[in-house]
Amino acid sequence: MKKITDIPALTKRPVDGHKGTFGKVLIVGGSVGFSGAPALAGKAALRSGSGLVRIAVPQSIQPVVSTLDPCYTTIGLSDDKGQLSSNAVTELSQHLPDNDVVAFGPGIGTGAGVKDVLLSLIAIEGLKLVIDADGLNVLSTCGGPGGWLAKKKADVVLTPHPGEMVRLWSSIFRDPMPQDRRECAGRFSETTGAIVVFKGAGTVVTDGGQIYINTSGNPGMATAGSGDVLTGVIAALAGQDLSLFDAAVLGVFVHGLAGNIAAAVHGQISLIATDIIENLNGAFGQVVEW
Repeated sequence: MKKITDIPALTKRPVDGHKGTFGKVLIVGGSVGFSGAPALAGKAALRSGSGLVRIAVPQSIQPVVSTLDPCYTTIGLSDDKGQLSSNAVTELSQHLPDNDVVAFGPGIGTGAGVKDVLLSLIAIEGLKLVIDADGLNVLSTCGGPGGWLAKKKADVVLTPHPGEMVRLWSSIFRDPMPQDRRECAGRFSETTGAIVVFKGAGTVVTDGGQIYINTSGNPGMATAGSGDVLTGVIAALAGQDLSLFDAAVLGVFVHGLAGNIAAAVHGQISLIATDIIENLNGAFGQVVEW
């Protein structure tokens, strides 16, 4: 694979641009007890330049999510015991044409309805789809014949941490998962046709032909919600004239850089996910030259 070291650049914003010019992101997530996760992803997408962010959540938590930030809008979907129900498949399909990128997974749970929604999304031709958190755990339960790989038509980014990668790997391959993170991510990407963001120290980003090893970030970022923030950043960048691979590379680097800036203020021990969001502006200021 070709090793990538250059960080992709964002296109300069046109003077006559409007909120529709800079990408419309739909985040699908949340469940009872996990209303903060999609909100973190939504806040991060807004801070990463998305012109319009919508968050689709179970109706039971919509009032909570809608009060966490006034800058995104919310969509209430049918739920079953606090998670999405299968009825949400039809409801969500009505909103997809109005969005450029879909992020799926933050706080969403692993119920049967969640699985139905995810498999419906992954089967949509050309849909830009970033899958994280429980979305990955759901995929790992349907990796056999006739599973998600057979249905996959969307353009997919997967963002597993090591535990999620173990589950994904065993659902696709019979041989043990390689210890080398680059080999692991590369093989998984080649087999699935998905862009893989294998999170951890030195996050690996690959599309099977190119590979990037991240150099930003610090141990303080190993905190609840940090992955939700990354999902929002990548989704936002994917709506701004970047390929999914470039959006993943830039997103991972900026996310880590924001974490470094936050750690300089709060220290690694006290760093929390919202600190990363609050320092995305400084991170983008260091990588955007216009």
